[in-house]
Amino acid sequence: MTATDLPVERPVETPPARRFRLSAPVLLLGLAGLVVLLSVARLVTGANDITSAGTVSAALGLAVPIGLAGLGGLWSERAGVVNIGLEGMMVLGTWFGAWGALQFHSPWAGVLAGAIGGALGAAIHAVATVTFGVDHIISGVAINIVGVGVTQYLSQLVFNGMPGGGTKNSPPLPKMGTVSLGFLDDPLRTVEANHWFVLSDFAGVLRGITQGVSWFTILAILLVPLSLYILWRTPFGLRLRACGERPVAAESLGVNVYLYKWAAVLVSGLLAGLGGAFLSLVAAGIYRDGQTGGRGYIGLAAMIFGNWRPGGLAGGAALFGYTDALQLRQGGISVHALLLVVALLLAAVAVYQLVRQRRGVAALVTGIVAIAVFAVFALTDTVPEQFTSFTPHLTTLLVLSLASQRLRMPAADGVPYRRGQAK
Repeated sequence: MTATDLPVERPVETPPARRFRLSAPVLLLGLAGLVVLLSVARLVTGANDITSAGTVSAALGLAVPIGLAGLGGLWSERAGVVNIGLEGMMVLGTWFGAWGALQFHSPWAGVLAGAIGGALGAAIHAVATVTFGVDHIISGVAINIVGVGVTQYLSQLVFNGMPGGGTKNSPPLPKMGTVSLGFLDDPLRTVEANHWFVLSDFAGVLRGITQGVSWFTILAILLVPLSLYILWRTPFGLRLRACGERPVAAESLGVNVYLYKWAAVLVSGLLAGLGGAFLSLVAAGIYRDGQTGGRGYIGLAAMIFGNWRPGGLAGGAALFGYTDALQLRQGGISVHALLLVVALLLAAVAVYQLVRQRRGVAALVTGIVAIAVFAVFALTDTVPEQFTSFTPHLTTLLVLSLASQRLRMPAADGVPYRRGQAK
């Protein structure tokens, strides 16, 4: 018998690990669990505002500009162009949105003008990064600086002579219409007022998202599934994402990489401009200098938290909007109640890391942090007002640090591309 006659041992093929997919039932179950957790915190602390309709309504309004900015960053970075200039494009959107609404006496004209203003800033970014190959970060920072300077000059030129206007603000703007499901208002208000466990909390959430919702808010929400469909379900979206993953391979298949990068950056600026227009037209009803307040950067954080996907991005925007709303509703008391929620969530993460992921060190660190947060909650009655305004930014840092292990950015994101570079 020769060596060739011996039976060959074939390696045992192990089935590929199943990837977790966030389906609609899982998402709804997770949201329901979060409401139950908030209900527990409300009963323990007495902070009724953490699930009130007012807080949910405020959170929805605060989440929209962050979500639109993050959605703009998603389009750009999926095509391989880092867009740090979202803040500057939002600034342009706030001014142009106000100007359009005043010029044409219509809030929807302001929406269109704000989108165009953001797209103008994006066009500068595209010329610099896509056409001339300028470093994406340098170009984005320049857009942020230019956006502030241009809007300050335009305010002095246009708004300063108008009744109620000035060098730092516009006159009051035309109001955007709202929509309400009136037949739900009284029953939900009654249930919420009784402060029942879970039931009142669900009533507060439902009332907050069904009463007095701006049409602009509905438009912004619809842009999330629309972006998901275009980027993941159409040939256009496949080619655009290929430009952010393997631009050389896309070029070899006949894709005009420059064209798709340009399109993505322009859509990015358009969405950021819409976020800025929302701030002036809906959130404030007036344009003010410095109105964005760093929401373009928080939008980038929401995009990273969402792992460069629309669904996760929307969740990140909702989280940051909610923490921002808490500081406006009973400030220190509401944020103090949130500490209990954070401690319980961290404890659950620690158990998951230990049991499912077999990561003992990570579970230990997370558990220690959970105990520390609970100790702060137990030893205090409120959070000092000086720190409540920092809550959204602290949430941004904590979320990004916890989510950093599972993030995967597009492979060619921020990598300079020149046509024919593979030859």
